[in-house]
Amino acid sequence: MHANDVKMSLDEVIEETRDFLSEEFEVDRNLILPENNLKDTLDLDSLDYVDLVVLIEENLNVKLTGEDFKEISTFGDFYRLVGRKLAL
Repeated sequence: MHANDVKMSLDEVIEETRDFLSEEFEVDRNLILPENNLKDTLDLDSLDYVDLVVLIEENLNVKLTGEDFKEISTFGDFYRLVGRKLAL
């Protein structure tokens, strides 16, 4: 389900995001918490950010750029960004 196909709440977006991030980056879903650091938790390098942008677009139908990640440090920051892009 894409976030724009059916209007999802921010909580639903967060849950869906936790699911696909934990699967794609092989990280325990319970570590993907708003207060945790996105880069450290997912062990991201510069190429992983490209994968992350593609995953967000495929799963949530949201377009992000590298610029969008400049102010992202925690998953909470990330969720707020996605929420703004989806106008939630």
